Amino acid sequence: MSRILVVDDDSEIRELLRRILLRENHTVICASNGDEALKLFAENPADIVITDIIMPVKEGLQTIKELKQIAPGVKIIAISGGGLIEADKYLKIAKSIGANYTINKPFGRKEILDAVTSVTV
Repeated sequence: MSRILVVDDDSEIRELLRRILLRENHTVICASNGDEALKLFAENPADIVITDIIMPVKEGLQTIKELKQIAPGVKIIAISGGGLIEADKYLKIAKSIGANYTINKPFGRKEILDAVTSVTV
């Protein structure tokens, strides 16, 4: 199973993802923003990072860029419900800078598990 870092400023979404992934026997660590995620990743790198795009402190696009600089092989799943622009546009940018898979919020359990399977194959 994979070590997965979940990054989202919404505690309910972090907890939902944590529970879904733990049920599949993944190791899960959580961060509430990009800065916290990068610190956790530096201490103990994850195989997969699931990150929201719109977050305070350090948003997801910058987090993806920095993760890819320090660990080019890390698999990244970007999630977004949109913000100033539509989620699809944020996710298209995320894909262009290194995200391996993108998911619109709201999402279901199957979508997340399919995404994890897709990036680990």
